[in-house]
Amino acid sequence: MSSATEQGAGGEVSRTLAQKLDHLFRTATPKDQKTPSHEDVAAAINIAAGERAISATYIWQLRTGRKTNPTMKHLEALARYFGVSPAYFLDNEQAQRIDEQLALLQALKESDVRNIALRAHGLSGSSRQTLAGVVDQLRKLEGLGDDPGTRSGEA
Repeated sequence: MSSATEQGAGGEVSRTLAQKLDHLFRTATPKDQKTPSHEDVAAAINIAAGERAISATYIWQLRTGRKTNPTMKHLEALARYFGVSPAYFLDNEQAQRIDEQLALLQALKESDVRNIALRAHGLSGSSRQTLAGVVDQLRKLEGLGDDPGTRSGEA
């Protein structure tokens, strides 16, 4: 783990604001669209606010860790742009949950994953458990580890 990342008391990883913002830039963008530039994000936020609320330079500074203490207004605007709760930036446990949801949304955007999920709809609980077991075995064979859709202790 890098010096900027620590293990929290509940086992969650504690990340900096810059790491969280960078993660959103890389993952909260639809698959068929390019990663937005700092200018794109600033322009969208400013249009939504009806005023110059944030600059591209300031977003870059936050994303790179050069600035580390944004106002709540800035955090709320960034959260709104990326479609997450402002708590994402303030609470590591919330950030971890939101990251898991974003990973699931990204997976469902892949047509073959979505197709498997849709085809499983309507199957009995027993059949869905069997399907889940097959997926678990395939993940092990491919060295992918635990299913990212469940946290330890959940089924």
